[in-house]
Amino acid sequence: MIVAHTHKPDDEPASMPLEISRDVFITCAVTGSGATQDRSAHVPRSPRDIAASAIAAAKAGAAIVHCHVRDPVTGRASRDPRLYREVVDRIRDSATDVVINLTAGMGGDLVLGPPETPLPINPAGTDMGSAEDRMRPIADCLPEICTLDCGTMNFAEADYVMTNTPGMLRAMGGMMTALGVRPEIEAFDTGHLWFARRLVEEGVLQGPALVQLCMGVPWGAPNDLNTLMAMVNNVPTGWTWSAFSLGRDQMPYVAAAVLAGGNVRVGLEDNLWLDKGVLARNEQLVERAVGIIERMGARVLDPAAVRSKLGLVKRPPVPHA
Repeated sequence: MIVAHTHKPDDEPASMPLEISRDVFITCAVTGSGATQDRSAHVPRSPRDIAASAIAAAKAGAAIVHCHVRDPVTGRASRDPRLYREVVDRIRDSATDVVINLTAGMGGDLVLGPPETPLPINPAGTDMGSAEDRMRPIADCLPEICTLDCGTMNFAEADYVMTNTPGMLRAMGGMMTALGVRPEIEAFDTGHLWFARRLVEEGVLQGPALVQLCMGVPWGAPNDLNTLMAMVNNVPTGWTWSAFSLGRDQMPYVAAAVLAGGNVRVGLEDNLWLDKGVLARNEQLVERAVGIIERMGARVLDPAAVRSKLGLVKRPPVPHA
């Protein structure tokens, strides 16, 4: 009898035992792009308020702040590079140290017409930008980290499709690598991790990669623990990962991510509530996450430790052109 032996490359995902994380960093997702601006007065809108909320989160224990920008008047999501630049300049000019993580996920929103007439697309909700346009705030601000949503997905609302084609992701990923900005791969399902692994194999992204497991976002990976562990087990060995879930599940997922060996994300992008009937501020969510982590016997990492762990270099203020 001939037995075939296969060799698993070092970066292939493998089932792993539950191994608690003893050193944990917190990311605070400060404002997001969802339609939350009229549901809580604490969701920051202006660059001044977004930066102030990010700084408060950092002082509360967040090593990383993940920032979107919004129209200061309407509160609606924006990808105006000037707004990003003001947020980043305000954070960098403050005396508070924190790793800046900007979204590069804007500009891939596709809203189709009804099933009987899907075309033409709905211009009211569609925002499709080129790779260069989507990366312009990143190239201008040079954050230490920016996000790369590694797949296309039916996304929560109506017939909205979060659109990220393989070609678009290769183009944007290559730009991130060339700029020296560390991508945070946002994975909403296991296939997104599969494609991220391919990008590293192709040399578009450098490994070991940084991953954010986005759980419970309709209609991606549901946030039950079996699915979380399926996602964790699809993260290649040696990669660094965090996880989060939405709403009332945000804090339980702080504990779940630590138990499963990862890092955590909290913030108003994913959850507006501190307690039933009590609207949260970002720094309050971070403080609660710090308490959970420390009570589990883990240590919360500061920005310097995160830079060392992830191979980041702190960016000085970027001169205006």
